[in-house]
Amino acid sequence: MDNVLIEVKDNKAIITIDLTKDFGTSKSGKTIVVATTRGNVPIPGAEAFRIGLNCYKYPDKDGK
Repeated sequence: MDNVLIEVKDNKAIITIDLTKDFGTSKSGKTIVVATTRGNVPIPGAEAFRIGLNCYKYPDKDGK
């Protein structure tokens, strides 16, 4: 996982993403990857459940 923290508290999955980070452009080149699980992964502490997450943003007009 990149820039994704998943915690289980009181039977709830709490996902934390630092929105100030980025990992460059996506494969398509249309968006900037902020966080990803890189596919479906078990939720730590609740392995019977899986999550697949991608967080991205569109580049500004200047390409950032």
